[in-house]
Amino acid sequence: MEQYVIRGGIPLIGEVEIGGAKNAALAILAAAVMCDEPVVIDNIPDIRDISVLLSAIQEIGAGVERLGKHTVKITGKTIKTVRVDHDSIKKIRASYYLLGALLGKYRKAEVPLPGGCNIGIRAIDQHKKGFEALGAVVKIEHGMIIADTDSLRGCHLYFDMVSVGATINVMLAAALAEGNTILENAAKEPHVVDVANFLNSMGANIKGAGTDVIRIKGVRALHGTEYSIIPDQIEAGTFMVAAAATKGDVVVRNVIPKHLEAISAKLSEIGCQITEEDDAVRVFGNNELKHTQIKTLPYPGFPTDMQPQMTVTLALSKGTSIVTETIVDNRCKYVDELAKMGATIKVEGNTAIVDGIRKLTGAEVSAPDLRAGAALVIAGLAADGYTVIDDIQYIERGYEGFDEKLRQLGAQIERVTCEKDIQRFKLKIC
Repeated sequence: MEQYVIRGGIPLIGEVEIGGAKNAALAILAAAVMCDEPVVIDNIPDIRDISVLLSAIQEIGAGVERLGKHTVKITGKTIKTVRVDHDSIKKIRASYYLLGALLGKYRKAEVPLPGGCNIGIRAIDQHKKGFEALGAVVKIEHGMIIADTDSLRGCHLYFDMVSVGATINVMLAAALAEGNTILENAAKEPHVVDVANFLNSMGANIKGAGTDVIRIKGVRALHGTEYSIIPDQIEAGTFMVAAAATKGDVVVRNVIPKHLEAISAKLSEIGCQITEEDDAVRVFGNNELKHTQIKTLPYPGFPTDMQPQMTVTLALSKGTSIVTETIVDNRCKYVDELAKMGATIKVEGNTAIVDGIRKLTGAEVSAPDLRAGAALVIAGLAADGYTVIDDIQYIERGYEGFDEKLRQLGAQIERVTCEKDIQRFKLKIC
């Protein structure tokens, strides 16, 4: 079992380069099968979720050629089945994007129910509602979502709740439906815009992405393209918060600062100095941090995927902070792990009451999910002594070379597999 071992108490200092957006890449890779011509996609993060999805795409018959660590060519012409039955695909949430892509192209698709991190119910009711509005019959049998129709017809759809996944999935299918589709109460996240831009580069006709009303004129077919994925907002935010928690000074490069405004605003509010450039953000955290209130909201509000990381920083900030989670149920399971490190956090429903302390102390903890795992790494970096983090496979689902990038900023962190490795690390550090 792989673990991270960390010696904390060292400010992160330097520059870090951010990779392509995981959430955009997964949807775009699924969308790439919607045309028969080759599609070349660049700036793909080299992480486990991407590898799993590419294996599933290859297994249904599409051509998948790695042109480099961060570039892939996909050819959908050779697809031989619309049943996605790759065993590993059940473990990632993005499996459902193949449903919209295959339904749009072939009018039929069978995909496993989505998995991913164990952080609450992954409802697909809005996806189902959207596909049915387009004319498909949708049912769930034997753990599979099955969608089938003779024809897809444009529709006027109002989502009952803002859902990034449903917005993207229905947009994929509607791009190849007959007639016009209007999606209201649509998600506005940057990766929704990126997927729309990708589809448009293949010949789709989508307008309004980034607003709450998306208008789609269906086209008969899509064509090949070359496309580069946007930087990862959450990876960037994680390094920004790590700089704050360790009282460091980090320049986060290859970012779109506008996508980070909610994170930058909160870091500034608690006492960090934030400087923006065209494609970079500098976080200087060498001040006493103050308390604040945070409420997760759909974009452009504070992202739910940054809630655990920010809570760690507030655990080291003076005063009492209130963190309210409104997007994902059961997202505070990491609090018990932070308590082992001395954090004082009380959870009531989906609200965390955080009483700041001066120092965390190292402990052995387990990552319950992707973003909580990243938060525990930040806690370990800021803590006195040594921290060992189990179940790092969750973290590596969403962060490419996480430990390597941290070492470049001066962190003392290594991936280990046994107790001897941990002792060797401690002797080397001493």
